[in-house]
Amino acid sequence: MKLSGKLAVVLLSCIVLRGCVGSHPKPSCRYPPSQWCRSLEIAIECKVSKQCMEVKAIRPIQAVPPVSVTLYYESMCPSCRVFITQQLFPTWTMLQDIMAITLVPFGNTKIPSVNPVFACQHGQPECRGNMIEACVIHLTGNNLAFHIIYCMESSADVLSAAQPCLQLYAPSVSWSAVDSCVKGGLGYQLMEANAAMTRALNPTHKQVPWVTFNGEYTVAHEDKAMSSLFHLVCQLYKVRAVCYFFLDE
Repeated sequence: MKLSGKLAVVLLSCIVLRGCVGSHPKPSCRYPPSQWCRSLEIAIECKVSKQCMEVKAIRPIQAVPPVSVTLYYESMCPSCRVFITQQLFPTWTMLQDIMAITLVPFGNTKIPSVNPVFACQHGQPECRGNMIEACVIHLTGNNLAFHIIYCMESSADVLSAAQPCLQLYAPSVSWSAVDSCVKGGLGYQLMEANAAMTRALNPTHKQVPWVTFNGEYTVAHEDKAMSSLFHLVCQLYKVRAVCYFFLDE
């Protein structure tokens, strides 16, 4: 059963203000309670995104597959880092029940035919960052790896952050396992697999970040993803009502 707009606001206010009993300060934001759940941006600013989702009971529909989002990127590409930290990870945090993420760290990397050593757009440190992230994905799985990679990409120094981010989000995985992957044949194999995925793109990627949705790329989707990925994923999900709470009417 759907809650009416006014009732949703009342319940949300009660949840956030802890019970509607006594006097409690409102969240520090510019908007009244009636506007808290109007958009993702407002909900985040007012620190009520979780409550907005709970009030509307946003849940995936079992018969409908999630939106598949694949990001082709480089670990030290400034634009990639902005997209991961400001669009992809926040959106996935909110919509992970209806959104499947695949990360492919490779981008514009080259493998010279005469020398089987990767040549990365932002130098050898990026090659190491790409391989660390590929190994982290392999050793921990996409969802847990995404937390670690977000932690790395949002840090001032991607490489220096790798070990502490791993320890924070995957303490059961030793750094020595990642280091062995990077220095051994497994890391190279993982990068070759990422190279094959990147080269198989149709159309061929022209820059990074490069994002596909359900295996397809369009300029329109790319443009919208860079500015409002949350809304795009909601629109692509076949049961749009699941996300309508955060979509402007």
